[in-house]
Formats: sequence, C-alpha cells, structure tokens
Amino acid sequence: MPLSTDIVDGSIAVVTVDYPPVNALPVAAWFALAAALDDVGPDVHVVVLRAEGRGFNAGVDLKEMQRTSGFDALLGANKGCYAAFKAVYECPVPVVAAVHGFCLGGGVGLVGNCDSIVASDDAYFGVPEIDRGALGAATHLARLVPQHLMRTLYFTSRTIPATALVQHGSVLETVPRSELDATALGLAREIAAKDPRVIRAAKEALNGIDPIDVHRSYRFEQGFTFELNLSGVADERRDAFVRDAGTAP
Repeated sequence: MPLSTDIVDGSIAVVTVDYPPVNALPVAAWFALAAALDDVGPDVHVVVLRAEGRGFNAGVDLKEMQRTSGFDALLGANKGCYAAFKAVYECPVPVVAAVHGFCLGGGVGLVGNCDSIVASDDAYFGVPEIDRGALGAATHLARLVPQHLMRTLYFTSRTIPATALVQHGSVLETVPRSELDATALGLAREIAAKDPRVIRAAKEALNGIDPIDVHRSYRFEQGFTFELNLSGVADERRDAFVRDAGTAP
C-alpha cells in the first residue's frame, strides 16, 4: 500500500508512506497524506509518521510535473504540500516523525511541522528547492536550525545530518536504523500514556503561542515559486533535474 495507517496499542496511529523508489510524492499522495492525518479519531493519542524504502521523503515528484502539460501538476503539488503540511501541524494530537535516510524538500516541510523527531543515524535533511527553480519549506527548515544556518543551507542546497540536528535540539535523538521504529514507538507510548484530554489541549495551546504562522509563511514562499514558473526559470531547472536523473548511474 502506498499509504497506510495502523493502530498500535489501541491509541497510536502509525502512518506509513511507501512510494518507491524514493518516496517522491505525486500530487494525489500529498492529498492522501493530508486526509490520513485529518482523519485522526478521538481514540488516537499520538501519531507516528514514518516511511518505507530508501529514505523518508524526496519531496515532490518532479517527473510527474514535467510530463504533465500546463500548470495543473504544479498547482496540484503546491496545494497538496500545503494541505499535508497543514494537516501535520493542525493534527489534534502530537505527531512524531521517524526519519531514515534522506529527508528533502517536502519531507522537511512535513517533519518541520511535526511535534517531535527521531531519526536513524544515517538520516540527513535538506531543501534543494533553489536547484529545482522553486522556493518553499524554508519556513519549516527554520524550525530545525538557527536562522543563519538555515539561510546557508537554503542558498547552497547543502544537507545536514540528523546527528547535527540533535545538537540544535530539533531532532530528539538518533539511533541505528534497525532501532528507529522501536524508538519512535517508545516516545509515542510515553506521550500516549498521558491524559489525552490534557495532551490535546497542550497541542492546541502550543500551536497558539507559536511565534510564526507556518501556513501564511509557507504560502508566501509559494508565491515566488509561481513567479519562477511563469517566467520559465523553474521549467528549465526541472528539465535539467529530470534529464540528469535519467543519466545518473
């Protein structure tokens, strides 16, 4: 199943993304992920967001975008990412991200809006949007690292290892990949053991005191992506990416 939700211990919803080969999500998948998080029922105390395959998330499926004429795929991807990121942030219960391998672009958008992050010791994060002729997820990268580091990572499209994010406090801990699921579930069980009425109130309260309106901030970024597309710059960069990806060893 490309996207599945399993209930563990009667109160933990484990949402798993599985879009081979690299979890680059097509338009429909972003909306499906949003729906899975929007459907969290009253008996769920916490959500674990995880993935199968080589890495957690490679962002938007640019190949889908390039083989679709007009701007329908672009509009769909932007709306889908916005919906998925929003669903993570506004999920009524805490969302724990279990990140392995690569977490890029839209993946950073997802985990940046999560409440807690654990990662495998081989995980790394990055926002290569500039190389793709787009902008976005700086809002969420800024929730993982300090401002000047965020800008450097953004301008250079460099990645940062999960082990470094532990030092910044955004990743709780890193563990061997074989222990990642158990570690994420352990944290989820710790949260799930609390009074769910208090936890839900706490989630709403913490969102309410957040200094940044993540929805408005991300939407502002998206406006520049549309400008770059209308000017033709983004299409050039995406064509180059798809061409290079097709010749990579």
